[in-house]
Amino acid sequence: MKIKGRSISKGIAKGKVLISKQKISFLGAVDPVTGIIVDKSLDIYGKNITNRILIFPGGKGSTVGSYVIYQLKKHGKGPCAMINRRSDTIVAAGAIIAEIPVVDSLEIDLIEAEQIKDDMEVLVNGTEGYIELP
Repeated sequence: MKIKGRSISKGIAKGKVLISKQKISFLGAVDPVTGIIVDKSLDIYGKNITNRILIFPGGKGSTVGSYVIYQLKKHGKGPCAMINRRSDTIVAAGAIIAEIPVVDSLEIDLIEAEQIKDDMEVLVNGTEGYIELP
């Protein structure tokens, strides 16, 4: 199933999904050396985002979060792609400099959708602005 959205950061990636229903502040919420979510208030606390398709509403907090996304990629611990309801400038800038594909504004809200669950394998095409579900 192909779902159209908006391209934010170019690239194509395939991986297993990790879904959060909460906005993420990359500065302080994610350990950039391990890729583990360290913010206890998040519903994905303790999970590792390394090589995952991270689905979340959007970013929040400090603009340094963009650099944290870049650090994650530099350490080989970043998500392979991200999907947002609506990407903010922090997530968009971080993804672009880290070369992580991002798509937002999908035709279906994947955070609430029954068609997708954690660990499902998904393809994200950030270049053309769509995702593919099995």
